[in-house]
Amino acid sequence: MLHEQEPTWAGRILSKHHTCTITAFSISMTLKQHPMIWSAANLPHDAYQLLAVPPPISGVLVICANSIHYHSQSTSCSLDLNNFSSQPDVSPEIPKSNFQVELDAAKATWLSHDIVMFSSKDGEMLLLTVVYDGRVVQRLDLMKSKASVLSSTVTTIGSSFFFLGSRLGDSLLVQFSYGASTSVTQDLTNECSADIEGDLSFSKRLKRTPSDVLQDVTSVEELSFQNNIMPNSQESAQKISYVVRDALINVGPLKDFSYGLRANADPNATGNAKQSNYELVCCSGHGKNGSLSVLQQSIRPDLITEVELPSCRGIWTVYYKSYRGQMIEDNEYHAYLIISLESRTMVLETGDDLGEVTETVDYYVQASTIAAGNLFGRRRVIQVYAKGARVLDGSFMTQELNFTTQASESSSSSEPLGVACASIADPYVLLKMADGTIQLLVGDHSTFTLSVNAPSIFTSSSERISACTLYRDKGPEPWLRKARSDAWLSTGVAEAIDGNGRSWHDQADIYCIICYESGKLEIFEVPSFRCVFSVENFLSGGALLIDAFSQHVYDDSTKEREDCTKASLKKEAVDSIWIVELAMHKWSALENSTKNVLTSPQSSVHHGNASDSRLRNLRFHRVSIDIKSRQEISTLAQPRITIFNNVGGYEGLFLSGMRPAWVMVCRQRLRVHPQLCDGPIEAFTVLHNVNCCHGLIYVTSQGFLKICQLPSAYNYDNYWPVQKVPLHGTPHQVTYYAEQSLYPLIVSVPVVRPLNHVLSSMADQESAHHMDSDVTSADDLQKTYTVDEFEVRILELEKPSGRLETKSTIPMQLFENALTVRIVTLHNTTSKENETLLAIGTAYVLGEDVAARGRVLLFSFTKSENSKNLVTEVYSKESKGAVSAVASLQGHLLIASGPKITLNKWTGAELTAVAFYDAPLHVVSLNIVKNFVLFGDIHKSIYFLSWKEQGSQLSLLAKDFGSLDCFATEFLIDGSTLSLVVSDSDKNVQ
Repeated sequence: MLHEQEPTWAGRILSKHHTCTITAFSISMTLKQHPMIWSAANLPHDAYQLLAVPPPISGVLVICANSIHYHSQSTSCSLDLNNFSSQPDVSPEIPKSNFQVELDAAKATWLSHDIVMFSSKDGEMLLLTVVYDGRVVQRLDLMKSKASVLSSTVTTIGSSFFFLGSRLGDSLLVQFSYGASTSVTQDLTNECSADIEGDLSFSKRLKRTPSDVLQDVTSVEELSFQNNIMPNSQESAQKISYVVRDALINVGPLKDFSYGLRANADPNATGNAKQSNYELVCCSGHGKNGSLSVLQQSIRPDLITEVELPSCRGIWTVYYKSYRGQMIEDNEYHAYLIISLESRTMVLETGDDLGEVTETVDYYVQASTIAAGNLFGRRRVIQVYAKGARVLDGSFMTQELNFTTQASESSSSSEPLGVACASIADPYVLLKMADGTIQLLVGDHSTFTLSVNAPSIFTSSSERISACTLYRDKGPEPWLRKARSDAWLSTGVAEAIDGNGRSWHDQADIYCIICYESGKLEIFEVPSFRCVFSVENFLSGGALLIDAFSQHVYDDSTKEREDCTKASLKKEAVDSIWIVELAMHKWSALENSTKNVLTSPQSSVHHGNASDSRLRNLRFHRVSIDIKSRQEISTLAQPRITIFNNVGGYEGLFLSGMRPAWVMVCRQRLRVHPQLCDGPIEAFTVLHNVNCCHGLIYVTSQGFLKICQLPSAYNYDNYWPVQKVPLHGTPHQVTYYAEQSLYPLIVSVPVVRPLNHVLSSMADQESAHHMDSDVTSADDLQKTYTVDEFEVRILELEKPSGRLETKSTIPMQLFENALTVRIVTLHNTTSKENETLLAIGTAYVLGEDVAARGRVLLFSFTKSENSKNLVTEVYSKESKGAVSAVASLQGHLLIASGPKITLNKWTGAELTAVAFYDAPLHVVSLNIVKNFVLFGDIHKSIYFLSWKEQGSQLSLLAKDFGSLDCFATEFLIDGSTLSLVVSDSDKNVQ
C-alpha cells in the first residue's frame, strides 16, 4: 500500500517533504489477519502509483512525478528523472537519467518481466529496464523510445501486443517484438518509418483484409535499446520494434464545429436529398493529436457517369471465365451488365467502356429478367426469367429450360406458371413460382447443365411460403457443419470435415431457408431437403432463435411460459407482419447474418454462434439496426437486399427502396449509413472493371442509371462516415467561408523555448514589469518552457477529392492567443459597397500581474487563382481587454472586448465606434438575427439586445436575471417563432 502519513502539498515542500510510505502486508483469509512484513518510508510526496514487478524479480516500483523508486524486502534503488526531484536529507547520491522527463499523469504497462513501458503526458513512449542479477536489482535504466498518441490508458495484450487507449486521439493496437531475428518485423519495418502517430491516415491504410494491414500500416524504424553507461549489461544489444496493427477512430473531444458544402454537393438538390449536400467540420483532439474531423450524416457516392434509363426493374453484373485459369477471384473484372426493363432485357459488355451487346448475345431479351448470376465457378451465367431459364457460356447459350405448370386443382387457368423470385447459390438455383410453390434447379459440374427438381416435401404440404433463399456455406471450415455436433469445441475440425480431399473452393454446403406465412422458419439441406433447423414462431422477433427440436432440453416451466407468450403474439403478428425477403450471408469477418424484410417494423437476425443431422448448436441472435424504412411492399416487388463483398474495401448489404441505406459489416458490428441524395433507389449492384475499381451501379426511381464509387477519403466504421485531417496542434474554433469553400481555423501548437527568451519577451511586452537581475542565473539559461503559439490556418476543400489542404497561415505574436475567428460582411462607407472580411479577435496572456489587452484583425480575401497570399491584412488595432467575440450586424462590426460590446462602422481603412453596451463580466458568444443581438456572459447568463439605426443605440430588450455560466448561445428559428438557446457549465441546454 502507498500512503501518506503527514499530508503536505507543493507550497510546503521546504518544511515538509518525502511524506509517503509504502507498506507490504500478508493477508490471511483463514485467520482474518494482515501482518505487516516490511515497509519503506521517506518517499517523495508526489508518488502516485505502485507497479508490481513480475517474478522472477518481484518487488514493487513506486512511480513519482520526478523520480522512480524500486523497493523489495531486501533491496532498493532509485532513479531521478529531472532537476525538480529532491532527496531526503541523509541519503546517498541518487543516479540521474540522462534526459529530463516528468512522469506525472503517465500510464504504464509491463512489456516483459523486466521492461516497463510508460506513455508520458506529452505522448512519448519511455522504456524502463530493471537491471538485475539473480534477485538483486542493481539499477533502473530509462530510455526514450518513440512518440505515440496522448494516451489515457495503456495495457499489454499477450506477449507481443499492447493497446494505447486515448480520449484525445485515435486508440492504437501495436505489435512489438524484440531483436532483429523476428521475421515478421524484418520485412515490415523497412517499408515506411514514422512515429507511432494515430494520424497515419487510417482510412487509407486500413484496408479490410488483414494481410493488407500487415503491409500498409507499419510504422517506426527499429529502435535500439542500448545503454551508454554499462556496455556489458545483457540488455545492451536488445532492440524493440513496433508495428501499428489497427486503430479505433475517435472524433472527441469536440471544441467547435461548422458546416459547409461537400466537395461533391449537388446544387439542384431539393427536399430530403438537400441534407446530404452538407458536412460537419469539427475541431477534435488536443495537442499533437489535434485534428479536424469531417463528418457526413449520409453517404453520397462519387459519380463516375450517369445515363437515363426509364422503367428499370433490376440490374446484375456477372463474371465470365472462358478457361479455368488460376485467376485471383477477388480481383476479377465483371464481364456483363444485365439490365431488366419492364418488357425486355438489355445486356452490356463491361470492358473499357459499357457497350450494348443485346442483339449479338443469346440472352433471353424479349422479357424482363428475374435474376442473373454465375454458376460452376464463374464458368457459366444463369439467367432466370418468368417463363424459363437459360445457361450461357459467355455470349452463347448452352441450355434452355422452360417451366411448365403442374396440373393441380388450385390453378385451373391454362396459362403457364411464371417465376416470382429466384435465389442462386452455385450450383443450385431456387425458384419460387407465382403460386407459391418451389422448384430447384440442380447443376451438374461435369456437363455444366441444370435439371429441374420439384421437392416432394413442399407439394404435399399446404402451408404457403412467403420467402425463401439459398445459403452457400463455404470456406476452409464450413461453418454450419460444425453446428451439428460438438465438433466446434475441439480443435481439429478442418481435417474431420474435409476428408474427401477436394479443394474447398469448389465444394460447399448449400442450405435453403424458407419462411412460411404462418410465421415458421425452416432451414433445409440441399438437395435432399432434410429439415435441419426450424423455429415455430419466427415472426414474433425473439431475441434468440433456437432449433425447435433441441428445445426440449429446457425444463417445463419455461415451456409453459413460452407458450403463453406465443399465443398472445401470434394474434397480432399474423395480421400485420409477413416476411417478404430473406438473405443469409457469411462475410469474411467470420460473422453471419440473416436479414428479413418485414412490412411492419423491420428486423434483422444475426448468427452469434455457430446443429446428429440437426443444427442443434446453431443460434440466431437478433441485432437491432437503426433503419426507418416502413413502406408498403407489394407481394411481388423486386428484391431489396443486395449483398456486396467489396465496395471500396467494405462489405455488407445495400437496402434499396424508398429510404435506401448501406449496412456495412465492420469489426463484426453493423454500421448503418443512409443514402438520401437520389431519393428512392430501384436497383443496385456492384461493378468492378478497368474504369470503376470496386464501385457500384444503382438506378434511381427518376430513371437514371448511375455508376459511382464510394468516397475513398472517408472511414465508414463509425456512426457517421468520418475523415480526419491531422493538424499536429490543438484546434480551437472553425468557421466557413462559402464563396471559396474555405475553412479558417484557430490552431495552437506547443513550442519549447529557452526560459530566458520567454522571460525577456515578457519584459518587452510589459515595460513596467522589470526583471530581477538574479533570475537569469547560469543554471536557468539551460531551462526550457513550453509556450502555446497560436495561428489562424485557412484550409480549402479540394474539389474532386474532398480533402482539406492548408492554403495560408496567419501567425499571431508571442503570448497572443487567438480567441475568435469569423467571416463578417461590412458596409464600406467610403465606396458604398459591401465587403466580406475575415475578422480575428485576440488576447495577450501575460499572467495576472498585467492588464489584459487584445487586438482586432481584419483580412480581405484575394479572388485571383495564382496569388501566393490568399488573405491580406487590411486593419489591425489594439484594444483594452480581450477580444472574445466578433460579429457583423447590418454592415457594422460588433466587437466584444473585455466587458464592453462596441458597434463599429467600417470606412475601408478605419473602424469608428457608433454605439456600445456594457456587459457584466466577459462576453462568451455573440449571435445576430436581423437587428437583434444575443450574447452570453461567462457568469451572468444571456442578454437580448436590439440595434436601432436612427438613434444609433444598442438597447436591452430582455435578460435572464439568474446567474448561469454560459458556454455557447444561439438563436433557434422555427417559422415565425424566435427562441434563444444557451448551454451551461452543468451540461444543460436551456
